[in-house]
Amino acid sequence: MALLNEEQRNMLIEYFSKEMKDKVKILFFTQNINCDYCPDTEAILKEISELSDKIELEIKNFATDKEEVEKYGIDKVPATVFLTEEGKDTRIKFYGIPSGYEFTSLIETIAMLSKKDSGLSEKAKEAIKKIDKKMHIQVFVTPSCPYCPRMVILSHKAAMENENINSSMVEVIEFPNLGEKYKVMGVPKTIINDKVEFEGAVPEDYFLDYLEKAYNIEIEN
Repeated sequence: MALLNEEQRNMLIEYFSKEMKDKVKILFFTQNINCDYCPDTEAILKEISELSDKIELEIKNFATDKEEVEKYGIDKVPATVFLTEEGKDTRIKFYGIPSGYEFTSLIETIAMLSKKDSGLSEKAKEAIKKIDKKMHIQVFVTPSCPYCPRMVILSHKAAMENENINSSMVEVIEFPNLGEKYKVMGVPKTIINDKVEFEGAVPEDYFLDYLEKAYNIEIEN
């Protein structure tokens, strides 16, 4: 059964036709057992990929496709990885089902990567490009959180601007062990390199301050 109705499909077809420039490749990592949300996530991605010839979807098995799992650093499923048309890793991932409000994050991420334009201010781009240490940004979300997509997209934009930055959306309900580890009591909650954390969907300038703080910690260490 289709997850999107005809009106939603038509809206997305029009959106993709206007917003997408280059092809975006999506790798979806799944497994047949112990992954309640894998089937629904795969169904969402398949429906989306059918709406534009500029979206290419490839399904990978977490248990058997070991080379790709290692290459892209996949440590849990469901996992969605985004590549450029040339097959280059964007270092942007979705861990968990992109449903509810996070469906917006998925659609905006695809369009952003296709246009190769983060949409960040020039000030932000310059600041982010100076980062020469590895940064891993995890944004913990739930599908019912209306503020979470703003933080997810901002994190993904940072990854677009600097190859030292990895950005991961983590749906905390699906990964309660991580929620407990990082003491996620509210969402969105953002963790940078396991050393800097904050809650809420903050403006661009505040995000840059947190990113700079994490970067300075890496320099000191």
